[in-house]
Amino acid sequence: MTPRYCATPSYGCIEVRGADAASFLHGQLSRAVDALDGAEAPLAGWHDPRGRVRALLRVVRGADRWLLVTQSDVVPATAKRLAMFVLRAAVTVAPASDVAVAALLGGDDAWLTAQGLGDEARPNGVVSLGELAFVRLGPTLRQVLGPRAAVDRFAAQLAHAPENDAQLAEIRLGLPAVGALVVEHFVAQMLNLDLLDAVSFDKGCYPGQEVIARVHHLGSVKRRMRRYGCEPPAPPAAGSPVVNVDGVEVGEVVRAGRADAACELLAVVDHAAASGSLAVNGARLRELPLPYELPQS
Repeated sequence: MTPRYCATPSYGCIEVRGADAASFLHGQLSRAVDALDGAEAPLAGWHDPRGRVRALLRVVRGADRWLLVTQSDVVPATAKRLAMFVLRAAVTVAPASDVAVAALLGGDDAWLTAQGLGDEARPNGVVSLGELAFVRLGPTLRQVLGPRAAVDRFAAQLAHAPENDAQLAEIRLGLPAVGALVVEHFVAQMLNLDLLDAVSFDKGCYPGQEVIARVHHLGSVKRRMRRYGCEPPAPPAAGSPVVNVDGVEVGEVVRAGRADAACELLAVVDHAAASGSLAVNGARLRELPLPYELPQS
């Protein structure tokens, strides 16, 4: 069975070039990246001094540049702001307008093996085929990166599906997204970045490190991201408030997608309220499982 191709214009890329690119990114991001090779593309957060996530980046090391995959609506501002921290380093930071980001959904073992994609089973593992890089986000989901013309040629071979299908697959994997509406709203642990291998606690200093380390060593955070289903007229926007039965705000939507006649979403919610009756935009929420276990509150 062949997979489905999803164009994902909600994603874009920032490129980082120069002799000091590895050390620069290592000093800015929450996850150790200086020893990365092209075989792994982990998530990492870029935080403000309060430990709140400015951008959530998938870090891909190429032959002559680093690519940081993030939400397209924050690419220009993030690239501009990140460049302010370069100082004397031999580094340039700019939007990578020549790179397209797409998704590959499904595909049986025979098709994946025939394409050279069947052997990569590690989360965040990368397979490079010609000009394209395939990042394994989950068992049935891969992110595709490459020059626009190469991505278009690849897309021509496959049936297409809407971007929502890829977004829903990411939600079911418990993968957050930090778009413009929720920039600097959440500390790393609120988005479960510590559970997604997006934080290294032994790598040394980076922006927000003291706050993130303090939360880690205290062993708790008051809010965590959870997965929910609901049946509103449309998926709620990122940043929409989650309220309890008394109408008190106890959380915030991170991202949402359509799921047949309903929707699924990820929301950061107070531990104390998580077991109660919750709603967003008037629609009752029902908690759904994540593929990883949340720590006990």
